[in-house]
Order: sequence, then C-alpha cells, then structure tokens
Amino acid sequence: MRAALSSSTHDSSVAVAENEFAVATAARPDISEVSGVDMQQAEPNPERGVSLAFVLDDEPRVQAHICNVLSRGGIDTRGFITAEKFLSQISRCDPDLVILDLALRNTDAVEIIRQLEILKFTGRILLVSGCDETTLSEIEQIGRNRSLVMLRSLRKPFGIAEIKERLAESPALRESDPDREVETANPELSDALPQREPVRLIEAMRKNWLEVWYQPKIDLKSRMICGAEALIRARHPESGMIEPKELLPPVGDALYKPLSLFVLRRAMQAWAAFADGGGPLRLSVNVPASILNTPGFIDIVRLTVPRVPRFPGVLIEVTEEEIIRDVRGAREVATQLKIYNAHLSLDDFGTAYASLSRLTALPFAELKLDRCFVSGCASDKLKYAVCQTAVDVARRFGASLCAEGIETADDLQCVTELGFDSAQGYFFAKPMPSDQFLTSLSLAQWKGGREYHLGRGQ
Repeated sequence: MRAALSSSTHDSSVAVAENEFAVATAARPDISEVSGVDMQQAEPNPERGVSLAFVLDDEPRVQAHICNVLSRGGIDTRGFITAEKFLSQISRCDPDLVILDLALRNTDAVEIIRQLEILKFTGRILLVSGCDETTLSEIEQIGRNRSLVMLRSLRKPFGIAEIKERLAESPALRESDPDREVETANPELSDALPQREPVRLIEAMRKNWLEVWYQPKIDLKSRMICGAEALIRARHPESGMIEPKELLPPVGDALYKPLSLFVLRRAMQAWAAFADGGGPLRLSVNVPASILNTPGFIDIVRLTVPRVPRFPGVLIEVTEEEIIRDVRGAREVATQLKIYNAHLSLDDFGTAYASLSRLTALPFAELKLDRCFVSGCASDKLKYAVCQTAVDVARRFGASLCAEGIETADDLQCVTELGFDSAQGYFFAKPMPSDQFLTSLSLAQWKGGREYHLGRGQ
C-alpha cells in the first residue's frame, strides 16, 4: 500500500534534494576501597542492561540497605560513603546504574552530577532521598540539562519493587540535545550496541543507511492518531539501528540542510501511503532554524509538498531556543511557508524563556510543550501550573498545543483535562519504521478507528 507522489513537480523535488545530498557528501573527506556486595553467586540480573550499580550514600546503614535491596534483585552492587572513592571508581568500572543520595559529606548530588558530566558518564542515575519531591525533580532536571540519563527519583524508604519499576521506565534525556528526535533515549537501542566505532552522518548518507521513522501523535478528544513526527534513523549493516545522538553532527553543521531535505522528501512521499492506508494525517519534520533562511529551502518545500485537496499541511518543527535568535527572519520564512501549506511548530516550548512579545511576532500553528514540564505534571504542582499556562498561551495565540513525552496514564489524564489538543510519547507508541506505522494505520482502519495503543511497546 505504498503510494508515491506522481506529479512532475514532486519528481523535480526529488532530484533537487538528491543533488543536495550529492553535493554535501562529495564536499566532505572520508571519515574512514570500595565496600560492596559480592554478587558472583547471585541469580541473573532480571533488569535489562544493568549488571553493575554504584551506591553513594554517606549513611553506612542506609547505603548497606540499598546495596542489599539491589543484590536481592540480582544486581552486582558496590557501595561508597565518600564522593572521592566513588568518583575514582566511575571511570574504571563504568557502572550501568548510579544511585545517589542528595546530601553527602562535604558535597551534594548537584556537585556529583557536575563531576559525572565531566567524566562523560553514560549510565543511568537514580536519586534517592527523604527530601520533598520538588527538590528531587529540580535536581533531576539539572542532570538532564547536562545530558545525563536521569531516572525518576525515589523517596526513602523503598524496596526492590520500586527500583525495578524505575529501571523498566524509559530514561529521560534533555530534549534539546541532538537526540531530541528520540522521544526519550531508547534503552533497547543503547543496550544492544555497547561497544562499537562511531558512525558519522556523512558515511550514513553515502552508503544509504538513512531511514525515516514515525512516532504517532494522538488527538486527545477522539483518542485517535492525528499525525506523526518524522524522525531520522540509520541502519548499519552490522551494528543495526543507530541512535541520533551517535549519528548527528554538532549544531550548525552544513550537513543539516541536505539531511532536513531528505527527511522532508521521504515524509511527503510516505504521507500519500499513510493517507491511503488510514487517513490524511498531518506529519511534522524537524528543521534547524538556521536552515530556514538558506537559499533554496522554500523552493524545496514548494516542490515537495503535495498539492491535493486532502493534504492537511505539514508542520515544520523548530526549537524555541533557535527561533528566538532571529524572530524577524523566522517570521518572514514562516509566512512564506504558509503559502505552500507548511506551518511552523514551536518545539521544546518553555525551555528558552522566550518573552510573549517575541512570540507575538511568530505566526506559529502549534506549540509543543517540552517533556520536562509534562512528565510528572499530574503530581507536581509547579509542572501542573506550567501546563495550565501553556494552554492559556496557545489559546490566546490561536495555536494548537501538543504535550511531549507522555509516559503515564496519570499525566495523560492531566493534560487531557487541562485542554491540550494532542500528545505523543512512549505511553502511546515508540518511533517505528514507515511500513510498521502504515500497518498500524491499516489495522486500526479495519477495526473502525486509529486507536492510540496500536504501536505501544513495539
């Protein structure tokens, strides 16, 4: 059921976009102490990807209890009372999990988080404390802002069941990182590829490893699939799927233009198949703000988007942090895009502290509230208040409002009752290849509706 865009204008856009790829790739060169628990006799670890855990707590009895809880769960555990010994062992042993108390002798969790960033720690971090949830949440966000993988915190006391629950959840990364397309970091991908040579985008381009995957967006009134976000992936012939954070170059790299055009072209080709298979969904594509004003971008959009009555338009997602740097230029481009049924979506809304005066200058059609405000909004009063404010801002500007990073039923109910228009997140579905997304749409149509749980857990 793969439909193709058949008009000559769309064929021309394919040629132009492919030429962008060819020029970009041709222009680049080849890129050819320690107190702990001995767990050697423990049962196999039931939690995927966690074989070694470090516990840092300056209260010996508490530390021993946490180590005991982990050991009963089959996790090799090493306990530390001082930060110095803990940090000296991090780079040597590379644990999969760090459990960290907030208040420590002569230091605290925030300082440890700073040191873990310097050490380029890639494992998961779980904060434990008797402190209030607001403080725990704020320190979690400090870790995410430093690109660390933070699990939802635990308040003392707790047992192995609570730890298992946290380990089973999807870790949250800062969405404004280059990996922001992955709704959160995918533990299945990262655990499956432990040690390998980095794959560069230029290599993936040249060898045709790139794919476009789709994560459904859900209409919160009908609870049906109303659209999808197009996300880049790379399929290595030996290593399998490559995460965006391993693939994408630094912000501002010239390769983002051909990459953006590649994703846009593929998404518009796929749209026709999706429309035939389940309805005319509205797709969205991530484009760096720096690309919007480059020569030829508007022409590519004009040639690529379908010109048929049932096409609902395409959303061009640009982060708030990027767009406010040049509001005047962004406004001009956004106005041009509207001519061709392409509309601006302000991604990661709330993270750049843009003033309302600047927002009034931008003709955006959608606001996407960042996951750092959505995750936990049902139980966190401050996050709930931010969500309320976002609803008010969206209504005043006549824009739709999407909640990013929905992972629990409670948060889903919260944003629905507040009046959000749509949502996306692992609670509904992970990103999936186009053929799998199309199959889901077709099955839902056969059942009489595009139910939102079709792709969950796949």
